[in-house]
Amino acid sequence: MQESRVDLTSSEIASLWTSYNNNSMSIQILRYLLSTVEDADIKTMIEIGHSISDHHLEQIEAILQAEKIPVPTGFSASDVNLNAPRLYTDHFMLNYVNHMSKAGLLGYSGFLSLSAREDIRKFFKDTLIKTSELFDESAALLLQKGLYVRAPFIDYPKQKDFVDSKRYFKGLNPFSNKRPLNAVEISHLHLNFQNNIVGIKLATSFAQSSPRKEVQKLLLRGKEISEKHVKVFSDTLIKNNIQSPVNADSSITNSTAQVFSDKLVMFHMGMLTAAGTGNYATAAAASQRNDLILNYERLSLEIAQYAKDIANLMIDNEWLEQPPGTMDKEQLIYQKKQNE
Repeated sequence: MQESRVDLTSSEIASLWTSYNNNSMSIQILRYLLSTVEDADIKTMIEIGHSISDHHLEQIEAILQAEKIPVPTGFSASDVNLNAPRLYTDHFMLNYVNHMSKAGLLGYSGFLSLSAREDIRKFFKDTLIKTSELFDESAALLLQKGLYVRAPFIDYPKQKDFVDSKRYFKGLNPFSNKRPLNAVEISHLHLNFQNNIVGIKLATSFAQSSPRKEVQKLLLRGKEISEKHVKVFSDTLIKNNIQSPVNADSSITNSTAQVFSDKLVMFHMGMLTAAGTGNYATAAAASQRNDLILNYERLSLEIAQYAKDIANLMIDNEWLEQPPGTMDKEQLIYQKKQNE
């Protein structure tokens, strides 16, 4: 139909380009997990995730080739060592698949909302459905195995209520009582607690298996940042008489053999920090106690600086692929004058 011949917009190109890189990375990680997983049920979840990413990658490549847009370099079999010893426990593998499927839900919903062309909307709608199914099935398996870390429970409300004082928003004064956390604030504290736990595990596993000192140093710094943020969120919950989330037994082994290329590792950490920045911004906007908002803002600044340092390291090593962009008009004019 005629609509399919309309050129892709910048938003659609960006969404496809980002999705291609993310999926090409995921495929290599999932290939390694499949080579070391032992639990048959968890292996099935990993196979489903791998199949989804592989299918998405093929579809994106076909779209870009049809539009005569260069396909990103992304990641390949050269970025993973399938012969490396087991680095992760099965429990961590299942948690990882569930965590990344949640990240995929946020990403694909955003890509869908940015798309106008019918075939692109259909593609991202399909990817969203497949990813939601993976999240649902992996969550069910986590629950079945007793590994799902639920958000804290609170008493059911007995009646409707309205904010009757501006003191509801206060929380910075250490000498005054803060109002109890509401359900929205608790949910974001729990989510960001869990996200940072995954970050700690990944940074640790990447650091102990990387051969480069500068990469190890940056990864250990990321681990320390996540540990600090976990403490901030945990202390906030505990001070409000809410049990801090109990983390499942998700761990890494003592293997130090390199599994993933440092390029893939740094890309993954950059992706996690970008997601963290978005999660903190959403949490700050949803929170109504000003001490929580201030915490999210200052923690966001910390991970923004960390993301910048990741990008600098990737640039130094020529690992950072540049997204499609527009021509620098001033540079074009300057070059024209030089040639006259």
